[in-house]
Parts: sequence; C-alpha cells; structure tokens
Amino acid sequence: MSDEQSKGFSHARVETSNLLMIVLILISVAFGGLVEIVPLFFQKSTTEPVTGVLPYTALQLAGRDIYVREGCYNCHSQMIRPFRAETLRYGHYSVAGESVYDHPFQWGSKRTGPDLARVGGKYSDEWHTTHLNNPRDLVPESNMPAYPWLLKNTVDADEMPAHMAALRKVGVPYSDQEITKSVEDVSGKTEMQALIAYLQMLGLALK
Repeated sequence: MSDEQSKGFSHARVETSNLLMIVLILISVAFGGLVEIVPLFFQKSTTEPVTGVLPYTALQLAGRDIYVREGCYNCHSQMIRPFRAETLRYGHYSVAGESVYDHPFQWGSKRTGPDLARVGGKYSDEWHTTHLNNPRDLVPESNMPAYPWLLKNTVDADEMPAHMAALRKVGVPYSDQEITKSVEDVSGKTEMQALIAYLQMLGLALK
C-alpha cells in the first residue's frame, strides 16, 4: 500500500468511526483547554487580590451564601466586559483579582437584571431593603420576585466557623480569631442585613 493510500485509509477510518472521532475530539478539546487554563494559575493578575480586596467578613459571607441560595445569579451577572457600552453603564471592567476569594465566583453572563459587579455603595441600605422586600415598590415594571422572608429569617450563626474554616483550606486567609468571632458577628442578624452587607461591598475596590 502506498503512502497516499495509507493516509487516505487512516483519514477514512477516523471519519467513519464514531468512537474514534469522539476520542480524538475530546483529546483535542482537553489539550486546547489545558493550554489556555494552566498558565492562568501562575499569573499574579489572576491569583492575587487587587488592592483593596479583602476576604469577606462573617456577615458579608453569610449574605453571599443567601445570594447563591436564592438564585440571584440566575438573573444577575457580576462581570463587566471590557467594552465601551459596558463600562459606560456599569464602571470599570471586571478583573480576576476581584474574585480570588470567591468560591465559586459569580461572574456569569446572565443579564435579565442589571450587572451587580459595582452595585456596592450605589444605593442606601434602606433602598435595598425596600427593593428586596418588594421590587415593585421602587420599580413598578420589575419582574424580580419579592423576598419578604429575608426580613424574618435570621442568619444561622453556628455554621459560620465551619464555613470559614473550609474556605481557609482553599486559600482564603481567615485567622483563628476571625473564625471564632464569626458567631458573635452574625448572631441576631437577619438574612436581609446579611445580603445587603454583601451587596454593599461589591466592586468597591475598583470604584
């Protein structure tokens, strides 16, 4: 068999074998992904926090858990893309160093509601309370659901030390004192207070 016939035979074999085609595609995609992703683990811009970014306080962390629990990420992203239309509306584009303490990060691409990457300090606590309790009191055309139970439910303080200790294992620099004091910091706080504390710190480092 000539070289041309051998090459043609191999090519035809790949095209006619579903299993072989799937395996080769998976290998190609995996290799390409590794080439793009692995270098990011060694770049300071993606592994070190930008100036002003600190680990969440116990109350902010509790609020972030509520944010995830209630599915806020289904309608709101926390990722401003580096395009003029984005930065004019929301502010400085998002950088990886803002999210080094997020596990998992909340970037996303969903825009049913506005991006929340720079919402910190934009509105008062009272505004957020009213908005979360019933969004239509402030924005009549809003299709966002109401969250009145956040005013009634209190944060589960007992689970905070274990949560913060687990985050420390993946690189969040919580001290023993911060972990121990977390119960005191969130005791008696409503879920509304915790969620607002989280929202009010989003994006402050780059504002």
